[in-house]
Amino acid sequence: MSSIKSWFKDHQIVEVEAIIPDMSGVARGKILPAEKYYQDKGLRLPEGIFLQTITGDAPDDYYDVISAADGDIVLRPDLDTICLVPWATEPTAQIIHDAYYGDGRVVDIAPRHVLQRVLRLYAERGWKPVVAPELEFFLVKPNTDSDYPLEPPIGRSGRRETGRQSYGIDAVNEFEPLFEDVYDYCEKQGLGIDTLIHESGAAQLEINLLHGDALALADQAFRFKRTMREAAMRHQIYATFMAKPMQHEPGSAMHIHQSIVGLDDGRNVFSDEDGNPTPLFYAHIAGLQKYLPSAMALIAPNVNSYRRINRTDVAPINVQWGYDNRTAAFRVPQASPQSRRIENRVPGADANPYLAMAASLACGYLGMIERLQPTQPWEGSAHDAPYALPRSVHEALRTLTSCDALKQVLGERFVTAFVSVKQAEYEAFFQVISSWEREYLLLNV
Repeated sequence: MSSIKSWFKDHQIVEVEAIIPDMSGVARGKILPAEKYYQDKGLRLPEGIFLQTITGDAPDDYYDVISAADGDIVLRPDLDTICLVPWATEPTAQIIHDAYYGDGRVVDIAPRHVLQRVLRLYAERGWKPVVAPELEFFLVKPNTDSDYPLEPPIGRSGRRETGRQSYGIDAVNEFEPLFEDVYDYCEKQGLGIDTLIHESGAAQLEINLLHGDALALADQAFRFKRTMREAAMRHQIYATFMAKPMQHEPGSAMHIHQSIVGLDDGRNVFSDEDGNPTPLFYAHIAGLQKYLPSAMALIAPNVNSYRRINRTDVAPINVQWGYDNRTAAFRVPQASPQSRRIENRVPGADANPYLAMAASLACGYLGMIERLQPTQPWEGSAHDAPYALPRSVHEALRTLTSCDALKQVLGERFVTAFVSVKQAEYEAFFQVISSWEREYLLLNV
């Protein structure tokens, strides 16, 4: 704790946010005075924090997953994640933590650990993943009544955006004061922003993060989502990462660019010395094709996620791959041999970044160790091919539960816990009668 104490002193920190990401990627933890933080022998939380649904409830099989005593876990700080909370009124630090049991074992149902587990499997083979996430999101007018549809916010022109403004510079500048704050907040947290663009939806935007270590980029994506929401609210706007927040608008994705380099030499294992694609490159694609349908619950974790997976939208609907083909699930962008990579276009923006990256990398890893072969690259629109991805949470959870290879890579106990949480959320949603049902069934059936 001596290095933390020095950092606190240098930045005059008075308060600390000790954070862990839960199953849904929500920031949980404790806020406490700086003095108490570095004097504490170990912050504790109940293990059940990872069994909490998005509604704050617990699944029926809660005590079948965790110990009957529902004991505490110990939080240990990752010093690489310490940074300021730039929107706080007093000097405040935030630190992402890992979770351990009292005997020193890692909490294997913690999402951050699941990604670390996958990265260790790569390291054992002499490999290191390099990733770059692209996060899409909508800005919307504040909505305090969930029965009303969302609307785009009013920009500095005094008007609400209605048309398609893909890559529109002036459309982004409608919210220039907001994004000035976003860039400032990101800089103070060390978040590596590459580009900001306007996407095809009304007030839909995309932030690209600079490529790098998978765990570090998952941390950055986790912090960015919180940063974007906080900055927007300070401008009387909501920022939402729902996969499909508005009818007749496109969905929001979290595209994950991924490549693998050698631990020893840093060379891209997807390219040989002559710059040609390697068998490992094709095997990685094949692993994504074979296993991603079974991992769908991790990259499309909510009932709303599957509204985005449809033939009339821009999201992938199957497991085709292609060269610079944005209709395919797995796009190979134009790049130099050292930058050869695969863009997984299936994950939704609503996914937990740790679990989305763990799932995507796990699928590619299985393809590499099994030496799988992909299909031929797709030419033309992959939306012309049949659906090949689960189209509901229920179907996705069933396919995940039946995939022994993924359970082995991700951890069987984690998969059990994750399925328990998401099944409980699905059952809660299923109790709700929608306005569509009242509109078309009330007097017609």
